[in-house]
Amino acid sequence: MPRPRRTQVSIEDTPMYHCCSRVTRRAYLFGDDKFTGKNYDHRRGWVESQLLKLGDIFAIDIAAYAVMSNHLHLVLQIDIYQANGWSDREVVERWHQLFKGKDITQKFASGDVIESYEVTRLKYAVAQYRSRLSDISWFMRALNEPIARMANKEDNCTGRFWEGRFKSQALLDEVAVLACMAYVDLNPIRAKMAQTPESSDFTSIQRRIKAVMNGEQPQVLLPFVGNERKDVPKGLMFSTKDYLQLVDDTGRIIRGDKRGAISFESQKLLSRLNIPADNWLKITKEFGKLFKGPVGTLQELTSYCEHLDKRRRHYSQSCQYLTKS
Repeated sequence: MPRPRRTQVSIEDTPMYHCCSRVTRRAYLFGDDKFTGKNYDHRRGWVESQLLKLGDIFAIDIAAYAVMSNHLHLVLQIDIYQANGWSDREVVERWHQLFKGKDITQKFASGDVIESYEVTRLKYAVAQYRSRLSDISWFMRALNEPIARMANKEDNCTGRFWEGRFKSQALLDEVAVLACMAYVDLNPIRAKMAQTPESSDFTSIQRRIKAVMNGEQPQVLLPFVGNERKDVPKGLMFSTKDYLQLVDDTGRIIRGDKRGAISFESQKLLSRLNIPADNWLKITKEFGKLFKGPVGTLQELTSYCEHLDKRRRHYSQSCQYLTKS
Protein backbone atom coordinates (compact mmCIF):
# COMPACT_ATOMS: atom_id res chain seq x y z
CA MET A 1 0.00 0.00 0.00
CA PRO A 2 1.47 3.44 -0.93
CA ARG A 3 2.76 5.49 2.00
CA PRO A 4 1.57 9.09 2.52
CA ARG A 5 3.92 11.64 0.94
CA ARG A 6 4.62 13.22 4.33
CA THR A 7 6.27 9.95 5.44
CA GLN A 8 8.63 10.03 2.44
CA VAL A 9 9.80 13.65 2.52
CA SER A 10 11.94 14.81 5.43
CA ILE A 11 13.63 18.19 5.00
CA GLU A 12 15.57 17.59 8.22
CA ASP A 13 17.31 14.62 6.58
CA THR A 14 17.78 15.92 3.03
CA PRO A 15 16.49 18.66 0.71
CA MET A 16 17.22 16.52 -2.40
CA TYR A 17 14.60 14.30 -4.08
CA HIS A 18 14.24 12.28 -7.27
CA CYS A 19 10.72 12.44 -8.74
CA CYS A 20 9.21 10.52 -11.63
CA SER A 21 5.78 10.87 -13.28
CA ARG A 22 4.36 8.49 -15.88
CA VAL A 23 1.50 8.95 -18.30
CA THR A 24 -1.40 6.53 -18.55
CA ARG A 25 -3.98 5.34 -21.15
CA ARG A 26 -1.29 4.77 -23.84
CA ALA A 27 -0.66 8.51 -23.86
CA TYR A 28 2.42 10.05 -25.46
CA LEU A 29 4.77 12.88 -24.59
CA PHE A 30 6.86 12.60 -27.73
CA GLY A 31 7.38 10.60 -30.91
CA ASP A 32 5.06 8.86 -33.30
CA ASP A 33 1.96 6.99 -32.15
CA LYS A 34 2.03 3.81 -34.23
CA PHE A 35 -1.75 3.49 -33.94
CA THR A 36 -2.65 6.97 -35.19
CA GLY A 37 0.51 8.05 -36.98
CA LYS A 38 0.42 11.33 -35.05
CA ASN A 39 3.62 12.95 -33.79
CA TYR A 40 3.74 14.27 -30.23
CA ASP A 41 7.19 15.85 -30.01
CA HIS A 42 5.72 19.22 -29.09
CA ARG A 43 4.38 17.91 -25.78
CA ARG A 44 7.90 17.50 -24.45
CA GLY A 45 8.30 21.22 -25.02
CA TRP A 46 5.17 21.86 -22.98
CA VAL A 47 6.62 19.93 -20.06
CA GLU A 48 10.04 21.58 -20.20
CA SER A 49 8.56 25.07 -20.47
CA GLN A 50 6.22 24.56 -17.51
CA LEU A 51 8.97 22.94 -15.46
CA LEU A 52 11.38 25.84 -15.90
CA LYS A 53 8.60 28.32 -15.15
CA LEU A 54 7.90 26.59 -11.84
CA GLY A 55 11.58 26.67 -10.96
CA ASP A 56 11.31 30.49 -10.92
CA ILE A 57 8.17 30.52 -8.80
CA PHE A 58 8.67 27.79 -6.19
CA ALA A 59 11.37 27.61 -3.52
CA ILE A 60 12.45 24.42 -5.27
CA ASP A 61 15.54 24.24 -7.46
CA ILE A 62 15.90 21.95 -10.46
CA ALA A 63 19.16 19.98 -10.45
CA ALA A 64 18.39 17.63 -13.34
CA TYR A 65 15.51 16.63 -15.61
CA ALA A 66 14.76 14.44 -18.60
CA VAL A 67 11.46 14.40 -20.51
CA MET A 68 11.10 10.92 -21.99
CA SER A 69 8.55 9.24 -24.27
CA ASN A 70 5.96 8.40 -21.62
CA HIS A 71 7.45 9.69 -18.37
CA LEU A 72 9.68 12.37 -16.92
CA HIS A 73 12.47 12.39 -14.33
CA LEU A 74 13.38 15.27 -12.01
CA VAL A 75 16.02 15.85 -9.35
CA LEU A 76 14.82 18.65 -7.08
CA GLN A 77 16.20 20.57 -4.11
CA ILE A 78 13.81 22.12 -1.60
CA ASP A 79 15.00 25.50 -0.31
CA ILE A 80 12.96 26.11 2.81
CA TYR A 81 15.15 29.09 3.76
CA GLN A 82 14.28 30.86 0.52
CA ALA A 83 10.56 30.37 1.14
CA ASN A 84 10.86 31.69 4.70
CA GLY A 85 12.75 34.73 3.43
CA TRP A 86 9.98 35.93 1.12
CA SER A 87 7.76 38.80 2.23
CA ASP A 88 4.02 38.20 2.43
CA ARG A 89 3.55 40.14 -0.80
CA GLU A 90 6.18 38.02 -2.62
CA VAL A 91 4.43 34.85 -1.50
CA VAL A 92 1.05 36.05 -2.75
CA GLU A 93 2.43 37.32 -6.06
CA ARG A 94 4.20 34.03 -6.72
CA TRP A 95 1.09 32.00 -5.88
CA HIS A 96 -1.09 34.14 -8.13
CA GLN A 97 1.15 33.33 -11.09
CA LEU A 98 -0.22 29.80 -10.87
CA PHE A 99 -3.56 29.93 -9.05
CA LYS A 100 -6.33 32.47 -8.56
CA GLY A 101 -5.96 32.50 -4.80
CA LYS A 102 -8.62 33.77 -2.43
CA ASP A 103 -10.61 36.99 -2.35
CA ILE A 104 -8.53 38.28 0.56
CA THR A 105 -5.21 37.59 -1.22
CA GLN A 106 -6.51 39.21 -4.41
CA LYS A 107 -7.47 42.25 -2.34
CA PHE A 108 -4.02 42.29 -0.71
CA ALA A 109 -2.24 41.96 -4.06
CA SER A 110 -4.27 44.87 -5.48
CA GLY A 111 -3.07 47.14 -2.68
CA ASP A 112 -6.51 47.59 -1.14
CA VAL A 113 -6.86 48.29 2.57
CA ILE A 114 -7.09 45.14 4.68
CA GLU A 115 -9.55 45.60 7.53
CA SER A 116 -8.52 44.48 11.01
CA TYR A 117 -11.01 41.61 11.02
CA GLU A 118 -9.46 40.30 7.77
CA VAL A 119 -5.84 40.19 8.94
CA THR A 120 -6.05 36.75 10.53
CA ARG A 121 -7.58 35.25 7.39
CA LEU A 122 -4.90 36.87 5.21
CA LYS A 123 -2.04 35.65 7.40
CA TYR A 124 -3.45 32.12 7.34
CA ALA A 125 -3.64 32.17 3.51
CA VAL A 126 -0.08 33.53 3.21
CA ALA A 127 1.27 30.86 5.58
CA GLN A 128 -0.55 28.18 3.58
CA TYR A 129 0.85 29.44 0.27
CA ARG A 130 4.36 29.79 1.70
CA SER A 131 4.27 26.16 2.78
CA ARG A 132 2.93 24.97 -0.57
CA LEU A 133 5.60 26.88 -2.52
CA SER A 134 8.25 24.68 -0.92
CA ASP A 135 6.26 21.46 -1.23
CA ILE A 136 7.16 18.83 -3.84
CA SER A 137 3.59 17.57 -4.11
CA TRP A 138 2.33 21.04 -5.02
CA PHE A 139 5.24 21.49 -7.43
CA MET A 140 4.32 18.27 -9.25
CA ARG A 141 0.63 19.22 -9.24
CA ALA A 142 1.43 22.60 -10.80
CA LEU A 143 3.56 20.81 -13.39
CA ASN A 144 1.28 17.93 -14.31
CA GLU A 145 -2.22 19.43 -14.22
CA PRO A 146 -1.71 22.06 -16.98
CA ILE A 147 -0.04 19.46 -19.23
CA ALA A 148 -2.92 17.04 -18.68
CA ARG A 149 -5.50 19.71 -19.58
CA MET A 150 -3.61 20.67 -22.75
CA ALA A 151 -3.17 17.04 -23.81
CA ASN A 152 -6.84 16.19 -23.14
CA LYS A 153 -7.95 19.21 -25.16
CA GLU A 154 -5.67 18.21 -28.02
CA ASP A 155 -6.87 14.58 -27.89
CA ASN A 156 -10.51 15.68 -27.49
CA CYS A 157 -11.02 13.43 -24.48
CA THR A 158 -11.32 13.50 -20.69
CA GLY A 159 -9.84 11.47 -17.87
CA ARG A 160 -6.42 10.92 -16.42
CA PHE A 161 -3.33 11.78 -18.43
CA TRP A 162 -0.81 11.03 -15.65
CA GLU A 163 -0.76 8.12 -13.26
CA GLY A 164 -2.36 8.99 -9.95
CA ARG A 165 0.83 9.30 -7.90
CA PHE A 166 4.30 10.41 -8.79
CA LYS A 167 7.28 8.54 -7.42
CA SER A 168 9.64 10.34 -5.05
CA GLN A 169 12.94 9.20 -3.57
CA ALA A 170 14.99 10.91 -0.89
CA LEU A 171 18.65 11.37 -1.93
CA LEU A 172 20.47 11.22 1.38
CA ASP A 173 24.08 12.11 0.50
CA GLU A 174 26.19 13.63 -2.28
CA VAL A 175 26.96 10.25 -3.88
CA ALA A 176 23.22 9.53 -4.16
CA VAL A 177 22.64 12.99 -5.66
CA LEU A 178 25.47 12.63 -8.20
CA ALA A 179 24.44 9.10 -9.22
CA CYS A 180 20.77 10.04 -9.58
CA MET A 181 21.58 13.14 -11.64
CA ALA A 182 23.77 11.12 -14.00
CA TYR A 183 21.06 8.43 -14.23
CA VAL A 184 18.48 11.07 -15.16
CA ASP A 185 20.75 12.87 -17.64
CA LEU A 186 21.68 9.60 -19.37
CA ASN A 187 18.09 8.35 -19.71
CA PRO A 188 17.83 9.27 -23.43
CA ILE A 189 21.10 7.45 -24.20
CA ARG A 190 20.04 4.29 -22.37
CA ALA A 191 16.70 4.42 -24.20
CA LYS A 192 18.53 4.94 -27.54
CA MET A 193 16.68 8.21 -28.07
CA ALA A 194 19.98 10.08 -28.43
CA GLN A 195 23.59 9.25 -29.24
CA THR A 196 25.29 11.82 -27.03
CA PRO A 197 24.39 14.00 -24.02
CA GLU A 198 24.54 17.17 -26.12
CA SER A 199 21.98 15.72 -28.57
CA SER A 200 19.57 14.70 -25.77
CA ASP A 201 16.68 17.08 -26.31
CA PHE A 202 14.55 18.27 -23.41
CA THR A 203 17.15 17.37 -20.78
CA SER A 204 19.14 19.32 -18.21
CA ILE A 205 22.44 17.93 -19.51
CA GLN A 206 21.87 19.45 -22.95
CA ARG A 207 21.02 22.79 -21.34
CA ARG A 208 24.15 22.67 -19.17
CA ILE A 209 26.39 21.81 -22.14
CA LYS A 210 25.00 24.69 -24.22
CA ALA A 211 25.61 27.09 -21.33
CA VAL A 212 29.18 25.85 -20.84
CA MET A 213 29.92 26.52 -24.49
CA ASN A 214 29.18 30.19 -23.70
CA GLY A 215 31.22 30.09 -20.49
CA GLU A 216 28.12 30.17 -18.31
CA GLN A 217 25.87 28.04 -16.12
CA PRO A 218 22.13 27.91 -16.91
CA GLN A 219 20.26 30.22 -14.57
CA VAL A 220 17.21 27.96 -14.54
CA LEU A 221 19.16 25.04 -13.02
CA LEU A 222 20.80 24.54 -9.64
CA PRO A 223 24.44 25.52 -10.29
CA PHE A 224 27.62 23.58 -9.63
CA VAL A 225 29.74 25.42 -7.06
CA GLY A 226 32.77 23.14 -6.74
CA ASN A 227 33.99 21.35 -3.64
CA GLU A 228 32.58 22.18 -0.24
CA ARG A 229 34.27 25.16 1.41
CA LYS A 230 33.59 28.01 3.80
CA ASP A 231 30.86 30.46 2.75
CA VAL A 232 30.00 28.30 -0.24
CA PRO A 233 27.03 29.60 -2.31
CA LYS A 234 23.95 27.47 -2.81
CA GLY A 235 24.52 24.72 -5.34
CA LEU A 236 25.92 21.28 -6.08
CA MET A 237 29.24 20.39 -4.48
CA PHE A 238 30.94 19.41 -7.74
CA SER A 239 32.48 21.36 -10.57
CA THR A 240 30.67 21.67 -13.90
CA LYS A 241 33.71 20.34 -15.75
CA ASP A 242 34.02 17.24 -13.54
CA TYR A 243 30.32 16.43 -13.82
CA LEU A 244 30.11 16.81 -17.59
CA GLN A 245 33.25 14.72 -18.02
CA LEU A 246 31.85 11.97 -15.80
CA VAL A 247 28.51 11.93 -17.64
CA ASP A 248 30.26 11.85 -21.02
CA ASP A 249 32.53 8.97 -19.95
CA THR A 250 29.59 7.04 -18.53
CA GLY A 251 27.42 7.65 -21.60
CA ARG A 252 30.11 6.31 -23.94
CA ILE A 253 30.33 3.09 -21.93
CA ILE A 254 26.55 2.70 -21.70
CA ARG A 255 26.15 3.06 -25.47
CA GLY A 256 28.29 0.00 -26.11
CA ASP A 257 28.89 0.86 -29.79
CA LYS A 258 31.55 3.42 -28.93
CA ARG A 259 34.85 2.97 -27.14
CA GLY A 260 34.65 4.39 -23.69
CA ALA A 261 36.30 4.22 -20.30
CA ILE A 262 36.31 6.16 -17.07
CA SER A 263 38.89 8.90 -17.61
CA PHE A 264 41.56 9.87 -15.10
CA GLU A 265 39.63 13.03 -14.20
CA SER A 266 36.42 11.10 -13.58
CA GLN A 267 38.29 8.45 -11.62
CA LYS A 268 39.61 11.16 -9.30
CA LEU A 269 36.07 12.35 -8.61
CA LEU A 270 34.83 8.81 -7.91
CA SER A 271 37.82 8.19 -5.64
CA ARG A 272 37.02 11.35 -3.67
CA LEU A 273 33.49 10.03 -3.21
CA ASN A 274 34.84 6.60 -2.27
CA ILE A 275 32.90 4.74 -4.98
CA PRO A 276 34.52 2.15 -7.32
CA ALA A 277 34.09 2.70 -11.07
CA ASP A 278 32.33 -0.68 -11.50
CA ASN A 279 29.80 0.26 -8.84
CA TRP A 280 29.27 3.64 -10.48
CA LEU A 281 28.47 2.05 -13.83
CA LYS A 282 26.04 -0.40 -12.25
CA ILE A 283 24.23 2.38 -10.40
CA THR A 284 23.88 4.63 -13.44
CA LYS A 285 22.63 1.75 -15.57
CA GLU A 286 20.26 0.21 -13.00
CA PHE A 287 19.38 3.02 -10.60
CA GLY A 288 15.64 2.47 -11.02
CA LYS A 289 15.95 -1.25 -10.31
CA LEU A 290 18.39 -1.01 -7.42
CA PHE A 291 16.63 1.72 -5.45
CA LYS A 292 12.88 1.73 -4.90
CA GLY A 293 13.00 4.02 -1.89
CA PRO A 294 15.45 6.43 -0.23
CA VAL A 295 19.01 6.34 -1.59
CA GLY A 296 22.16 6.69 0.48
CA THR A 297 24.77 4.86 2.47
CA LEU A 298 23.56 2.37 5.06
CA GLN A 299 24.32 4.85 7.84
CA GLU A 300 22.31 7.63 6.18
CA LEU A 301 19.47 5.24 5.34
CA THR A 302 19.30 3.99 8.92
CA SER A 303 19.16 7.54 10.29
CA TYR A 304 16.45 8.52 7.78
CA CYS A 305 14.28 5.48 8.60
CA GLU A 306 14.61 6.01 12.35
CA HIS A 307 13.68 9.67 12.01
CA LEU A 308 10.50 8.82 10.06
CA ASP A 309 9.66 5.80 12.26
CA LYS A 310 10.07 3.35 9.40
CA ARG A 311 10.33 -0.16 10.76
CA ARG A 312 12.06 -1.62 7.70
CA ARG A 313 14.95 -0.39 5.57
CA HIS A 314 13.70 -1.47 2.15
CA TYR A 315 16.39 -2.33 -0.42
CA SER A 316 19.14 -1.64 2.10
CA GLN A 317 21.35 -4.22 0.39
CA SER A 318 21.70 -1.83 -2.58
CA CYS A 319 23.56 0.58 -0.29
CA GLN A 320 26.71 -1.46 -0.87
CA TYR A 321 27.04 0.02 -4.34
CA LEU A 322 27.34 3.57 -3.00
CA THR A 323 30.71 3.07 -1.32
CA LYS A 324 33.71 0.78 -1.21
CA SER A 325 33.19 -2.35 0.84
